[in-house]
Amino acid sequence: MATSKFLYSLTLFILLINIPTSISTLPTVSISYINPNQTLICAITKSPTTQQPSNLNCTGYPSPFNVGIIPRYSYVGIVGGNRFLCALTSTSVSSLSILVCWRFFEDGSTVFKRIYRGPSLKDIDSSDSHVCGIVSTTNELFCWQWDQFNDNLGLNQTRFYSSVAVGENYVCGLFEIGNISCKQGNINKSNSISNSNSNIITDVPRGNYSVVSTGYNRVCAINSSRGLDCWGEAMIGRKPNGEFKAISIGENRFCAVRNNGTVICWGENDFSLPENLREVSFEGLKAKRGVFCGLSTANYSLYCWGNESLNNNSNAIVFGNVVPGLCTNLTTCDCGPIPNYATFCSQGLIICRICEPDRGLIPELVPPPDGSKNGGLDGKMVAFVVVGSVGSLLFILVLVFLVFRYCRSSEGSRVHDSGPMEEIRVDSQVQNPNNRVLVKKLSHLISMGNGGHLEEFSLQRIIDATDNFSEEHRIGVGSFGSVYRGLLTDGRKVAIKRAELTSSSSYTGGFKKHQEDTNNAFVNELEFLSRVNHKNLVQLLGFCEENNELVLVYEFMENGSLHEHLHKTFGSHIMSWPARIKVALDAARGIEYLHVYAQPPIIHRDIKSSNILLDEEWNGKVSDFGLSLLGPPDNVSHLSLRAAGTVGYMDPEYFKFEQLTAKSDVYSFGIVLLELLSGHRAIQKNEAGERRNVVDSVVPYIVRDEIHRILDHKVPPPTPYEIEAVKYVGYVAVDCVTLEGRDRPTMSELVACLERALSACLTIPCLSPGSSNDSSNDISHVSL
Repeated sequence: MATSKFLYSLTLFILLINIPTSISTLPTVSISYINPNQTLICAITKSPTTQQPSNLNCTGYPSPFNVGIIPRYSYVGIVGGNRFLCALTSTSVSSLSILVCWRFFEDGSTVFKRIYRGPSLKDIDSSDSHVCGIVSTTNELFCWQWDQFNDNLGLNQTRFYSSVAVGENYVCGLFEIGNISCKQGNINKSNSISNSNSNIITDVPRGNYSVVSTGYNRVCAINSSRGLDCWGEAMIGRKPNGEFKAISIGENRFCAVRNNGTVICWGENDFSLPENLREVSFEGLKAKRGVFCGLSTANYSLYCWGNESLNNNSNAIVFGNVVPGLCTNLTTCDCGPIPNYATFCSQGLIICRICEPDRGLIPELVPPPDGSKNGGLDGKMVAFVVVGSVGSLLFILVLVFLVFRYCRSSEGSRVHDSGPMEEIRVDSQVQNPNNRVLVKKLSHLISMGNGGHLEEFSLQRIIDATDNFSEEHRIGVGSFGSVYRGLLTDGRKVAIKRAELTSSSSYTGGFKKHQEDTNNAFVNELEFLSRVNHKNLVQLLGFCEENNELVLVYEFMENGSLHEHLHKTFGSHIMSWPARIKVALDAARGIEYLHVYAQPPIIHRDIKSSNILLDEEWNGKVSDFGLSLLGPPDNVSHLSLRAAGTVGYMDPEYFKFEQLTAKSDVYSFGIVLLELLSGHRAIQKNEAGERRNVVDSVVPYIVRDEIHRILDHKVPPPTPYEIEAVKYVGYVAVDCVTLEGRDRPTMSELVACLERALSACLTIPCLSPGSSNDSSNDISHVSL
């Protein structure tokens, strides 16, 4: 018995060695349903420019449908279903795949979400509700689902698939040696698939197959004789005879590609191929419900049929120049490249023709039953094994490779997010009514492509990183919630800002207003930080919007806030005048970027020392964009709106007249400069216990040229060379906090002033008193 099992295993390995290399056949055409009367057809087509190898294009039938702006990724595979479209980004030379999806809602809104980031996928497929894919390196099957589908059914333990086909509540996979296995998903009361049907679907006929296709509750495959085998629910219409190379199943409809490329269709209500397409040669088919699409052999144009609007399409072609496969860096193909592959691939890459090995030459291998004498292997098979043993060295190498691949797959390197796309649809008793408005704003932002580079974190990852938002991890408060220190599983330190949400039971009055402010602050922060990129702005890494939780994830700023070092920490690195001026310059450069270089410009509205953070190298970065607004148009001088900000830093002109300009940020920055110089808080009590603003307590001394009387005593007295720079910064601060905004300098002028001051400290020049408005570009104010 042991000898028989060994011979069986050895035969299996030798057969696997001699099967031509499998080439990835990622689908480049998808069909989605927006509603019962609206179909969305998408295809990956050749790009007209050399900068981008391909484009993702979509069109609606019978009426146009706008998916939204599609981020400019290099897409290599797409699938669709009921109100969703998913696209895979990858390259043939990359070990990483990213699967992103668009979810379409009845109110016209769209949610864009990444659902997978991990080892490259070599095949993906979808049903109306589910998406599955096969990992290239391990041949493991993974599924990402919505609604009530249960994806923890052991499917992820299945290996050695070469392709996958997804039914409505089941998955079928084709093994490298031609066997098919089907597994059933969770059956619940709302599911229309009966238990008896599910057993029929998973009871796969024995045989060797080269192609498998699934419908709602049917499966068809092409057997070793090129004929069709189908099982599951009874077929409608008569199955055709002959030899075929592809098949696709719709809802009670079927189409198959003959060996010569022509298509035959059959099914409910005498379904058939339109007359004008019966002589067209096709390479492959795609079906969803009643619609079928085929890729022509002649010029890779996409033809679709199956409903009235498509059948009446006078041109018949939906898209031209559809990419017929994945461009790879292989030097040769087992079955040769496709014709005209250079049309779609950049120099050095090719698209391989899919091999169609004669499965009839592969014996059907059945593990020997216990106690059998020869394990079911006759003398011819034993002879075959003996002859094949000449390649024993190759067998050993393959065995070592498989062991290595198995070990590698167990290292847990996958980043796998199978969370639902519709996480906003939670129990109505706990969901905030206003969240729908929030989600629409969030969806619009992401669908516009601004958040394409952001990572979407699952709530469980956030909980794990913060020890369930424990007090030990809480490090501060932001514009819309608490901030926590977190450690991700990949070793990254992050700062996590969690919005403060109210329950639906208290969603009235002031609580409702507070919730609206929280939602607006969350979206503002996400929107503005997703649009900007500067070394002196805190970097947003990603977000989480799940189960009523709103969370933003940032780079971790190792040394906390400027406010802490000015008012709480002793022995700090910034307890020197050059270091303080350097932090001020960093912050000024960040604000200048917002005012001048961001398009459109951004007014921060909450510049203060606690919103200037310090990284591990003590670089200053501006944070917290919860109150930020887009600046006024070029022909408008200000924005008229209710004043917002932090008391003590708020521009009095803005507070009084409710007219916001970029000069309001300049005033707030001037307060920060006064804090840096004096060590006083923006508002603090004097000796008599009276609350005084730092402007009132510090500016008079600077104007009288007595700045030495108010300098922060925690910092060593400035040297004779540093005092000139410190005085200069004092005069700049005074200019910033003048009552009228038109008299204040711009942020660009402030950057120039602080650069001069820092240079003065470091190169030992001497600066003379003077207004920053007059001196920012006047070298006469610096004596060398």
